Amino acid sequence: MKHHPKGLYILFFTELWERFSYYGMRAILVLYVIASSQGANPGLGWAEGDALALYGWYTMLVYVMSIPGGILADRLWGQKKMVFIGGILIIAGQFVLAIDSLFAFYTGLALVVLGVGGLKPNISTMVGGLYREGDVMRDKGFTIFYIGINIGAATAPLLVGYIGETIGWHYGFSLAGFGMIFGQAVYLWGQKHLKGVGDYVPPVEIAGSKKKSHAPLTKIEKDRVVVLFISFLIVIMFWGAYEQAGGLLNIYTKEKLNRVVMGFEIPASVFQALPAIYVILLGTIVATFWVKWQERGREASSLFKMAVGIMIMGSGFLFMVGASIDAAASADGKAALYWLFGAYFLHVVGELCASPVALSFITKLAPAKYASIMMGIYFAMTGLGNKLAGMIGEAAADAGEKTIFFGITFFTVGFGLLLLIFLKRLKALTHGAEDIIPQDAS
Repeated sequence: MKHHPKGLYILFFTELWERFSYYGMRAILVLYVIASSQGANPGLGWAEGDALALYGWYTMLVYVMSIPGGILADRLWGQKKMVFIGGILIIAGQFVLAIDSLFAFYTGLALVVLGVGGLKPNISTMVGGLYREGDVMRDKGFTIFYIGINIGAATAPLLVGYIGETIGWHYGFSLAGFGMIFGQAVYLWGQKHLKGVGDYVPPVEIAGSKKKSHAPLTKIEKDRVVVLFISFLIVIMFWGAYEQAGGLLNIYTKEKLNRVVMGFEIPASVFQALPAIYVILLGTIVATFWVKWQERGREASSLFKMAVGIMIMGSGFLFMVGASIDAAASADGKAALYWLFGAYFLHVVGELCASPVALSFITKLAPAKYASIMMGIYFAMTGLGNKLAGMIGEAAADAGEKTIFFGITFFTVGFGLLLLIFLKRLKALTHGAEDIIPQDAS
């Protein structure tokens, strides 16, 4: 930990609170939309299919807006300023969502979408900017950063989810806003540890003249961009499966799992904290495993880890196939909770193999002048994965949950195996971007 720059921990806590805001929203969004419009804690009263469609569009746009967020950072304001602007928009959006009206609901969603688009790609790029090229600590730094993300993601459903479901949906939305205020406060306080990181650099300062700064990509850069776009396809497939958590699995947990423990029925949204808790518990274990694996001279490239990760994550849906069988056989039509615990466990092991590595991979391969844009495209692909997740969730209404769960396993494992077949060719196109430079090298 002492070998990492102090700026990492400023970005760690800033992102922690941003993820608290986002995952708090994510935990209650679908449940709020499908809740009856009558009663003590009224929702919008939408049909499940419509709610999952909205969930898909919202989570897609949140990440697709990372592209203009990255462009504005690279071409106009810099990453550091875009993180601040994005945070302000998120705060405004969460408090607008606390107003009980349909117009405020849509306006709040739009503000959060714009805010996350400005903050998310640029804060991740700033983490990469803390380390020099070839620094072995870069991947470890992203793992620490990723744990921060999941501390926020773990606490949000427990607090926002519980308050939203049991006290009032709009109180939950406003609590997420207060979390984001803490994040911005940490970010402003820690600017002294971020000097020279994420600042806007005019084109004339990049290469001595504006004309050279617009020079075409070299052959090596083009090859690396090709690999990046292939990795983006992995991202779409991965999150299309993984993000069932906030949609289909969230509804399945509410309606078809027995949530009564010691006489108390646990709110469904609380279980959205499980994946993040697993990340916190398993993050260093999985990272250490890959370090030891690499020290033994075994394959440990980012592409290999992503392929293994998507297969492990997809296999987790076999637990949900088991849950579907269990529910069909039970008298009350509900399955045991341990199926969900098992599914989320494998989802997170796969996530820890693939997701932090993907963030670091982009900072290694992206051409310097397109760093924020490429990170924006990465998050946009995450958004497309979220939209795919919503479409898959909608399909469950006709195909049935068991068919969907098994289908996800089949396609993700098959896709991971295909990546392993072509791994050697893909690695060649990176031109040594993942080669480690010794710490004492000049």
